[in-house]
Amino acid sequence: MPLRISDLLARSDLALSVTYDVPPQLLDRTIEAATVSDLPVPGKWLQGGELLMTIGLLLPGEPAACRAYVRDVAEGGAACLALGLGQGLPYQEAPAPLVAAAEEAGLPLLTVPDEVPFIAVTKAVFDARADEQREVLHRAFATQRRLTAAAAGDGLRPMLAEWTAATGVGAAVLDPLGRLLATGDRAQHAPPPQARDLVERVAARGLRGSASSTAGGQQLEVQPLGARRLRGLLLLTGRPDDAARSVVPGLVSLLSLELERRHLRDEPERRRRSALLSELLAAEDPAADRARDMLHSVGLTAERVRGVVVEPEDRREAADGAAGEAGEAAAAAAQEMAADLALAIPGGLVRVTGTGHGGAPGGLIEAVVGEDLDVRDVLARFAPHRPAGIGPATAPEAVRVSLRQAAGLLAVSRSGGEPAEARQSQASRLLLDLGDRRTLHGYADSVLGPLDLADNGEELIATLAAWLETGGAWDATSRRLGVHRHTVRNRLDKAMDLTGRRLDDPDDRFDLWLATRIRRGGAAAAGTGGRPAPPPPPTRPGR
Repeated sequence: MPLRISDLLARSDLALSVTYDVPPQLLDRTIEAATVSDLPVPGKWLQGGELLMTIGLLLPGEPAACRAYVRDVAEGGAACLALGLGQGLPYQEAPAPLVAAAEEAGLPLLTVPDEVPFIAVTKAVFDARADEQREVLHRAFATQRRLTAAAAGDGLRPMLAEWTAATGVGAAVLDPLGRLLATGDRAQHAPPPQARDLVERVAARGLRGSASSTAGGQQLEVQPLGARRLRGLLLLTGRPDDAARSVVPGLVSLLSLELERRHLRDEPERRRRSALLSELLAAEDPAADRARDMLHSVGLTAERVRGVVVEPEDRREAADGAAGEAGEAAAAAAQEMAADLALAIPGGLVRVTGTGHGGAPGGLIEAVVGEDLDVRDVLARFAPHRPAGIGPATAPEAVRVSLRQAAGLLAVSRSGGEPAEARQSQASRLLLDLGDRRTLHGYADSVLGPLDLADNGEELIATLAAWLETGGAWDATSRRLGVHRHTVRNRLDKAMDLTGRRLDDPDDRFDLWLATRIRRGGAAAAGTGGRPAPPPPPTRPGR
């Protein structure tokens, strides 16, 4: 237990006394250390939580000066002030001005009798602190042993249940997309809503860092799990004490090992689904019912699907490493990325082809996804900065065509630096191809000119472009930009105020979309084979 002022007063060997009727809540203050100072202004030498002892050698006698001294001690963070009394010392009892000043400031004022040296008080404080630290260490070891024993069991839940029982802090393991895998509390079926932004922020950084926040008076903390790749996320709900805090790294390690073990255990199922995808694509003209039944057997029930193709390794690096260990590493990296995508994509229909574009090792990753899946978000999370093509939505029996179109877009994606998506409409491409560049840029300047003059104009334009490209999806825009959705809303409100436009007006929305595409080089990209995205259909903001 922490050492409190009341604990020191209870020790008969110290014989400490209070100088006025100190409220009980003040006597519950924690003592972090003990120090001695007779400086007239000691506050700047304190760190907080100290028992400050003095013989009052330079203590002022005037009430106003006493108040200034006590105020300096209190503002320095001292838990209490102790005055040494005795023969040969300046004071044999606490002076009335000092007592009044301490009571007025709410600073406990104690007296140390002549027969008790300051060093005895100091030793008592540090002995109690050492006992407290030993107790913390013992509790941490006991908790770690319980977790280690639970890790020998089956799955994640035993470890989470032991953690919660030992620390009182809620714990849940989520997959990289924030879906609940296990929890220490059987009554909890999903992470609290206020944890969503925190989980997404940590997941976007992979294994590179954790984060914590307080929402609705509740302490939340998210830790990444995994050895070399992100396998999951640990969500802690509550404020761990010192003993529990020291065990968090051990809990993270044990959960990471369990997730890695689960990843290896799931390899046969990933192979089965990869083989099922190969079987679906092998037929030149599969029957509609047969194709639909195959997708339904893995839980992919969307009426329309699309093909996705990802190039997992740089073509030049893959070609240089075509033989030996480098080629094997490229193939292993492709399989790891495919496994991540299989986890994120409903149905898990993902496979790695034997060779990549141009015969490079490592191959291409092919996947079949439902039409309603936010493919760009999944690719940004699990295949960042890799060339990717997204085919058009088709019936299940025609998914080969969608995959073929997706593979054809890899070159476009490689040059554009982002996933390229096949679109049914070519109107925007035609418009940007035929338009004179000077005219197009003049048009963009007329629409976006008010934003250029704003202090944060580039930020406003980037936010507007991202929002339009995601079809007005607030969450997808906030994830793409790495900011909160309220920040996105505030930026767009400001942009609309400056431009005099309305996001729910189809004409205004098209003008803004076209202007941002031109600014991003849409006209040039179109002329070299790029495929700018058409404006999203108008919807009411906030939907």
